[in-house]
Amino acid sequence: MEEKRKIRIDMLSHATSAPAQGVGSAYLEQTRLMQDFGKEDFDIVINKKTKSADIVHVHSVNPDFYFKMGKKTLSVCYVHFLPETLKGSIKLPKPIFSLFCRYVISFYRRAKEIVVVNPSFIDPLVHYGIDKSRITYIPNFVDERTFRAFTPEEKYALRRKYDIPQDKFVLIAVGQVQTRKGVLDFLKVAEENPNILFLWLGGFSFKAITDGYGELKKEMEKKRENVRFLGIVDREKMPEYYGLSDLFFLPSYNELFPMSLLEACSVGIPYLLRDLDLYTPILPHDSFKGKDVSSFSEAIRLLSTDKEKYQEGIDLSRQVREKYSRRNVYRMWKNYYLGLLEKYRK
Repeated sequence: MEEKRKIRIDMLSHATSAPAQGVGSAYLEQTRLMQDFGKEDFDIVINKKTKSADIVHVHSVNPDFYFKMGKKTLSVCYVHFLPETLKGSIKLPKPIFSLFCRYVISFYRRAKEIVVVNPSFIDPLVHYGIDKSRITYIPNFVDERTFRAFTPEEKYALRRKYDIPQDKFVLIAVGQVQTRKGVLDFLKVAEENPNILFLWLGGFSFKAITDGYGELKKEMEKKRENVRFLGIVDREKMPEYYGLSDLFFLPSYNELFPMSLLEACSVGIPYLLRDLDLYTPILPHDSFKGKDVSSFSEAIRLLSTDKEKYQEGIDLSRQVREKYSRRNVYRMWKNYYLGLLEKYRK
């Protein structure tokens, strides 16, 4: 009996070259997903572009991948950011920043097909001249085996391990230290809630070109009794930090689909976000959100003192975890890849 021919997909990415980026985490998760669930149907190759590939899936906008998306190549580009989302992330001279933004759009246009992680970014891509029929929404996800719920006993042990007081309500924020992530609001909220311990996991992944680098570095170095900046943490340890925490807080001004949010939901702790339109199509409508420092503080006090509201937060995280499970998202990717081959075969 003839062996079934697998579909060969070449994954191209340098997204992990800079540490602690959501883009890199999404790439690793998606590649592992296809290797775990798609062994019968797909042959996944990493950064080894060959003429025998059925599909070339590009995960990062590096120049060496630009020309690998030739006219005869069935190329897919994974869009994790738009030019407007770069504002507040990196600080470059205006001419260089403008040139880089034009390059990014040119990169996206060059691909045969586009995958976005948030449906709210379809219209902006259309505005940049990309045909809507070439754009598909497939959400991010995380591995629920790695980011799992912790028992009270495990949580107690983790707090001892990382020198976290057992009697404190602990809030965790995760992300690169940059202006758009809302670090300054995070610090202001901490000032208004001295009885709560605030942890920030993440650092300056882009070092001195990070937007707001000087001001943020100065603020981070100030001693605050209830704030700890823990820097870039190995991904293997991230589940433990979520597990010892009580609430995930993301005051970011701009996102696509935060991997950190999915990680927190997978562990099972409630989340509090800035009230942004981009969350509307991807999260439950009754998610806990705030618009400014005052409303963030109000929500945190409510979640830290009201057991019923806290349980509501846990239930919302469970909904997110179930909706974006690995198995559900794998079905989307499998149907997408198969559909692409059928579309271009015609």
